[in-house]
Amino acid sequence: MVDVSEKTITKRTATARSIVYLPDVIMKQLTAGDIQTKKGAVFQTAIIAGIMAAKKTGELIPLCHSLGLDNCNIDIKVNDEDQVVIDCTTSITAKTGIEMEALVGASVAALTIYDMCKAMSHDIVIKETRLIEKTGGKSDFRREYQD
Repeated sequence: MVDVSEKTITKRTATARSIVYLPDVIMKQLTAGDIQTKKGAVFQTAIIAGIMAAKKTGELIPLCHSLGLDNCNIDIKVNDEDQVVIDCTTSITAKTGIEMEALVGASVAALTIYDMCKAMSHDIVIKETRLIEKTGGKSDFRREYQD
């Protein structure tokens, strides 16, 4: 674990994105902004799972600090290419960053979508997970190309 005792407390934010491809057989089930399966509302469940996972990042990833997040928000939408885009934004005022919390939140939300839809098709692909931006700490970062 990195010693952060000498670092300055700053407001820190991070946004990570996961993109999930769902085949047509699943996308045809999309109504009113969500997909309903026997397990329930897919996107709403994924949002809850992603937030819960972000809060537990320190338990899941070795050497990550355990952090009490100030906020975690997950937004799920379908883009023009019929891909599910999951954005997880986390924030905290602390001595260490929260990129990992945002990445874990987006990743677990994507995995939850897979789990809830796999009975309809196994052609689901979690295409990518990446950091979109972070602020606070030693340096800021913003990905120029965001799809």
